[in-house]
Amino acid sequence: MTFSDFIVYADESGSPILGADANDFPIFVLVFLIVRKSHYCDFLVPAIQRLKFDFVGHDQLILHERDIRRQAGSFSFLQVSRDIRDRFLSQISDIIATSDVRIVYAVIDKAALSARYRDPFDPYDLALTFCMERTARFLRDGGKGERNTRVNVVFEARGRKEDQHLELEFRRITDGEVRVGRAHGSVSLFDWTPLFIDKRANSTGLQVADLAARPLGLHYLRPTQTNRSADIIMKKVWDKKVFP
Repeated sequence: MTFSDFIVYADESGSPILGADANDFPIFVLVFLIVRKSHYCDFLVPAIQRLKFDFVGHDQLILHERDIRRQAGSFSFLQVSRDIRDRFLSQISDIIATSDVRIVYAVIDKAALSARYRDPFDPYDLALTFCMERTARFLRDGGKGERNTRVNVVFEARGRKEDQHLELEFRRITDGEVRVGRAHGSVSLFDWTPLFIDKRANSTGLQVADLAARPLGLHYLRPTQTNRSADIIMKKVWDKKVFP
């Protein structure tokens, strides 16, 4: 089996639990960041490492959208001055804007889902199905016309029970036993491998995926509101699915 030229990093925003965060963030967003491995090694990783060295003097900083937004924890240095904050955010934006990455994502409107179905599907399972279908089509049509390659999808570990459930659903999708409609045939063209990685591994790909998830959700919730991060990220979107 030949490895794919691309690697996929997955991250989410919002809770997949129906009814949770109904007022603040009533949706669930799953993002698949797709990047060619050569570009990841040659550009994305060095650029993110350089950012960390420039602002904190080491590379152990783990980029997390929520902490950056709140200027909390390891990102309290953003409170020192507006100039530092603006330069940091601008450098992140420039890295994403100039990177050759593609994004597929799914937004699950949990209230609409619950209203439509008496026994709603799990939002994470729905989003995973949609993202895998669209990633397969990218690899087949938008990448390099790949077929029969091994595709690694990297998830941030969430806990033993959650990871086991996710892997089971992942295998159902790849085996054509998806419980949400019928998986697109392009999924079967690839050999999929899920990897569950602790946040402390400091994966550049997982961090960039994390930076994309919430802005895409806010773009759905407040489409007319100014959102510079979403404007940059939307230019990297290859496909999306909003449900229902």
